[in-house]
Amino acid sequence: MCPAHASCVVGAVLLWAEWLRRKIVSMKSAVINAPASAYDLQPQEKAAPGAINGAEIVVRALIDQGVEVIFGYPGGAVLPIYDALYKQDKLTHVLVRHEQGAVHAAEGYARSTGKVGVVVVTSGPGATNAVTGLTDALMDSIPIVCLTGQVPTHLIGNDAFQEADTTGITRPCTKHNYLVRDVNQLAAVIHEAFHIARSGRPGPVVIDLPKDVQFAEGTYRPPAPSTMTYRPRRTPDRAQVERAVALMAEAERPIFYTGGGVINAGTRASELLIEFVHMTGFPCTSTLMGLGGFPMSDKQFVGMLGMHGTYEANMAMHGSDVMINIGARFDDRVTGKLSGFAPHSKKIHVDIDASSINKSVAVDVPVVGDAAEALAMMIQIWRERGYKPKTEAVARWWQQIDMWRKRDCLRYSQTGDVIKPQYALDRLRELTKNYDTYISTEVGQHQMWAAQYLRFEKPNHWLTSGGLGTMGYGLPAAIGAQMAHPKALVIDVAGEASILMNIQEMSTAVQYRLPVKVFILNNQWMGMVRQWQEMLHGGRYSQSYTEALPDFVKLAEAFGGVGLRASKPGDVDHVIKEMLKVTDRPTIVDVCVDQRENCFPMIPSGKNHNEMILSDTVAPVGDVIEGDGMVLV
Repeated sequence: MCPAHASCVVGAVLLWAEWLRRKIVSMKSAVINAPASAYDLQPQEKAAPGAINGAEIVVRALIDQGVEVIFGYPGGAVLPIYDALYKQDKLTHVLVRHEQGAVHAAEGYARSTGKVGVVVVTSGPGATNAVTGLTDALMDSIPIVCLTGQVPTHLIGNDAFQEADTTGITRPCTKHNYLVRDVNQLAAVIHEAFHIARSGRPGPVVIDLPKDVQFAEGTYRPPAPSTMTYRPRRTPDRAQVERAVALMAEAERPIFYTGGGVINAGTRASELLIEFVHMTGFPCTSTLMGLGGFPMSDKQFVGMLGMHGTYEANMAMHGSDVMINIGARFDDRVTGKLSGFAPHSKKIHVDIDASSINKSVAVDVPVVGDAAEALAMMIQIWRERGYKPKTEAVARWWQQIDMWRKRDCLRYSQTGDVIKPQYALDRLRELTKNYDTYISTEVGQHQMWAAQYLRFEKPNHWLTSGGLGTMGYGLPAAIGAQMAHPKALVIDVAGEASILMNIQEMSTAVQYRLPVKVFILNNQWMGMVRQWQEMLHGGRYSQSYTEALPDFVKLAEAFGGVGLRASKPGDVDHVIKEMLKVTDRPTIVDVCVDQRENCFPMIPSGKNHNEMILSDTVAPVGDVIEGDGMVLV
């Protein structure tokens, strides 16, 4: 053999040895660095006759789960799924402009329908862009299944292009997640993910799908409910419910405290809540997330509870002797100062999530179970035992509540040429009262004003970010709701700062000819930030004024939508009526409102429910929030 030829052979052997070494290191790294999951490290079975590839399994599983609409954004790691979507006609895919928008749109779809929202995003930045939406869904108990692409299994752990440890990143912000390595486990994982997302306390579930699993052929298996091991308790313990009802029958200053759990439990829960509240004659209040679970026009409804709730609701909560919590989690924006929270009340807490009970507030009668099941049992026991409310005591309680109501805590004065935000929302409510209306919001002052001045009579019509407080939630959530209810009126009540967070989704609304309305209360400030800076930092408005806002009318037109503006009170009715005429594309209404208006009533951070600030009792700038409350804002 000539020296040159020998040198070539040696070089080839060395190259092959180096390739083999890297392959072994890659495989070891994948095993070491891959997040743990029930479906990790499963051997790939030989495809059975009639097998289909993983991407086709995904599509078939989604169809069998009753999915009709998917929100997503394609990328290299999910191209097999998009190819499978191209070949079918049962699933509608909505192309968003950002993955965060995809999750919020799925949230709006889920919240307005009670179904599971579905998201498809690619690996790496696609998955990490979805994290904010997933956290939002976890905080507000919204059922979501998010399919994320992943690099091929042999590259996991090698810092491959667009690789991220998706299951590791999303573990703290999901109800559950999976990394699927075996195509023959894929169908079972998807079916289980839907079961977990919708069962018990709802929440988001992530399924991370390596690209080679999407290409691999395997066997599809239809849903099998009998195989599901996650079975949260739905039926409450009767003895505990009996204790709760007996306590209610002895109450002299009772109050129903209802939350998002009533909405999540379905329309039956709301119907039973209405029936039971009317049977007892007790007052009823609601958290931000529970609005619509009990009709806001009902004479027994005393308004929203919490930091920007009504005076009468917060005073009644503080003065109650028996509190019946149905599906609320004692959020810090509701409780205020814990040591002074309803100090003289016995507390009943109904929640399907046992971990929520006694988590922040000690309760006297815990009831673990579905809100609808608990309410049905309460009604049955109330009737069987012949319980009656303590009529005279409850009548005195209502007299006290009516005295608090006379403070008229939501009163405002619309005078002059400057539009008050409250007036704009009053007119919006009046002019849309005969429509089937779904309201979403961004986050800030406008969100609280919407909760205060709009009226929600039915569940699932109020879509807002409560737990996480996510600016940019409202527009994509409205898109999701409009996809679910194409003939309904869907309005995103927004602030000029929040709407810019996901304004790119206007393009989505235009593409799908969705007549979503964006109703901006434009005060040119990050309103809630400005309000806190005024009350906490002596009016030093650091970086809360936006000096370079777009012309929202021109911006709407640039996207292909309709733009309208109201600059004076006399313009408001006209622009709302014009907005309602648009039925084939989105509309942005820019309402120029009072720049210095603050949102009241307000419980200052660190204060008790009975220490509310009303619009006519505001302290000087910088004197409102102090002490421990300064760190709670």
